[in-house]
Amino acid sequence: MKIYRILDNDLARETQTPLQNAQLLSPVTPTKIVAVGRNYSEHAKELGNDVPEEPIIFLKPATCVLAPGGTIVRPPISNRVDHEGELAIVIGREARNVPRQRWRDYVRGFTCANDVTARDLQKKDVQFTRGKSFDTFCPLGPCIETELDPSALRIQTRVNGQIRQDGNTGQMVFKCDVLVEFITQVMTLLPGDVILTGTPAGVGPLASGDVVEVEIDGIGTLRNVVS
Repeated sequence: MKIYRILDNDLARETQTPLQNAQLLSPVTPTKIVAVGRNYSEHAKELGNDVPEEPIIFLKPATCVLAPGGTIVRPPISNRVDHEGELAIVIGREARNVPRQRWRDYVRGFTCANDVTARDLQKKDVQFTRGKSFDTFCPLGPCIETELDPSALRIQTRVNGQIRQDGNTGQMVFKCDVLVEFITQVMTLLPGDVILTGTPAGVGPLASGDVVEVEIDGIGTLRNVVS
């Protein structure tokens, strides 16, 4: 089942089916976004990093969230802003110390995400916070798919129609069950919180006027413009 959030008389409401000509909102409003770094081996290699022995996690603030169709704003202090198409897990109920065998009991569904990154600032700072945290740096959508097997989904990122990333969730170093177990050993996840599961190889820069799309099998296409 696909769950959309739309703008209706200036109030957000939830519906199980998309409406023609509706303005979509982000399908979820998280208290926090937990992202996973270097979770595809080829992506780790393309940035000159080793494949980690355990998940690398970092936080993006909720103020990063951007609706489908919204504009990704490149900050003036960065000279390189990259796309990173990802599968996102949406938490459905409070989750703490979840065993991997029960991870799906705590998940509402899945959506597309773009972990937009100021790559030059990330490299300069070494750690991820500043380069990942600008407003508009986490587009989510277009919906939450509640009935989906995330183990082998094609994930593709296109810029102006050109394929930049073409991977499969089966290539993840750490699968969804491991990520939910690992993260909930560290922090409590609340309903609506989001886990970004990592990006395949092929990340690259965005320019003003670009149209970037993240498409995942069974979910749909997240489309945003760049300023």
